[in-house]
Amino acid sequence: MLVLPALAAMTASLGWAGGIVLAQWPVRQLGTFEFTRIQLVACSAILAGLCTGLDLWPTVAWEYWPSFAASIGIGVILGNLAMIECLRRGGPRRTELLLSLKAPLVGVMAFVWLNETPTGTDLFGAAVALCGVVLAIFHGSNKHSESDASTGAMATIVLLGLAASGFQGFGFLVMKPAMLAGTDPLAASAIRLSGAAVIVSLVALWPHQAFKPQSTVTPYLLGRTILPGFIGYVVSSTLLLYAFATFDAGISAVLGSLAPVLVLPILWLKEGVLPRPQAIAGALMTVAGTALIVAL
Repeated sequence: MLVLPALAAMTASLGWAGGIVLAQWPVRQLGTFEFTRIQLVACSAILAGLCTGLDLWPTVAWEYWPSFAASIGIGVILGNLAMIECLRRGGPRRTELLLSLKAPLVGVMAFVWLNETPTGTDLFGAAVALCGVVLAIFHGSNKHSESDASTGAMATIVLLGLAASGFQGFGFLVMKPAMLAGTDPLAASAIRLSGAAVIVSLVALWPHQAFKPQSTVTPYLLGRTILPGFIGYVVSSTLLLYAFATFDAGISAVLGSLAPVLVLPILWLKEGVLPRPQAIAGALMTVAGTALIVAL
């Protein structure tokens, strides 16, 4: 039944949009590093338990360990640190918009490293997505929205978002050989998160203020930190994997890329502040550009 995978992909987008809104408060309480560490440790444990229960470890192509190492260090650790810092400074709407540039950035990397030549439609879609991001970020801010408030220079926020998109995109792209060799996607995710959790936890042993939580970690704050990670890493990722496995990959990718649009009504419901028309238009342009890249 094709309705279920399509619904799964759209629910994945909704989960990512809701998760990034939920993450804004705890990341500002804990700081970027501690927030990332808690999420990686908790979500890697959940995914490792799932892979053990489903007996997915035998599918791992361990001979591609350099790809796993590069994906862990660059895609997960650097990518997540840049994304969380972008969220802390720029809010969920700008972060989701900048992360939507992952598709064109991956296209550029695939052209450079894998000789995958983009089509004219790909280039046009990338241009539309980029224009949408520029419109929404620089002309769509709502001064009455707490979640839309930014701290620091906008150039820094944009650079952090671009870095997060590039690092995360590289982390997925470098895993392609291992996935083609038969590694189950859930097992690959569990290895990536577990490796990153170990590295980040070891770094946290260094007695430096940058690696210490900015607030006392209460049970409530811990739960608020783990919840968006569980929604994004476990629930949304699993739903999108199901959609890819049972439905057209291009359409699934489009339906799984709706977070920049879905985050707008979530923020509206959360704060009662209607997004500015530029924000809505920019988000729609971004999703349309992504759709052109991944679906055609």
